[in-house]
Amino acid sequence: MKNINLNKQSGMVMVFALLILLSLTILGVTSVASSLLQSKMAISMERSTLAFDAAESAIAGVIFESEDKVILADANLNDPLSDARGGNQLDLTVQSLSCFDNNTWTNRSVTALGLSKGSRHVATGDYVSQPVIDSWSKTAFLREQPCVGSSNVIGGSNISCHIFIVRGCGQLKDSNFVVANTLNASVFAPAAQ
Repeated sequence: MKNINLNKQSGMVMVFALLILLSLTILGVTSVASSLLQSKMAISMERSTLAFDAAESAIAGVIFESEDKVILADANLNDPLSDARGGNQLDLTVQSLSCFDNNTWTNRSVTALGLSKGSRHVATGDYVSQPVIDSWSKTAFLREQPCVGSSNVIGGSNISCHIFIVRGCGQLKDSNFVVANTLNASVFAPAAQ
């Protein structure tokens, strides 16, 4: 009788030991899977942040070039906003703001060489080489309108606000997505006749 009781007790200990071992295995596998998922999320966020920085630099490049006194003084060079004003007007009701639409936009690139005065930044090249990132911008003319809130300054004059849209785009090579940011710019200029 004692022998049967001991066998039942050691059988129960074995079952409990296996249940605890199974629980620890499930907990370990879950922890590893969670760590891998968090690692992938962190890498994706880092890549997205790098691409966003490239997009922001592309917008800054357009502003830099549009304020470059050397370009503005040279009759043979156009700044990005003047190029966009000379192109087709963008109609947001029928056209999209795609980073890959090369027909509507005036393109600018920002490369690892940086921005230099007196230069139009249209050369292709990598924004960063480790990891390889592209950075480019697109500028389009939206509309001409009366300048809101400036009637005391230019009331009765032949000046209006020319509204532009600048889209900065950034992409890591071998990435499936492009990160973009948009800036609207308003410029005082003579009204169109």
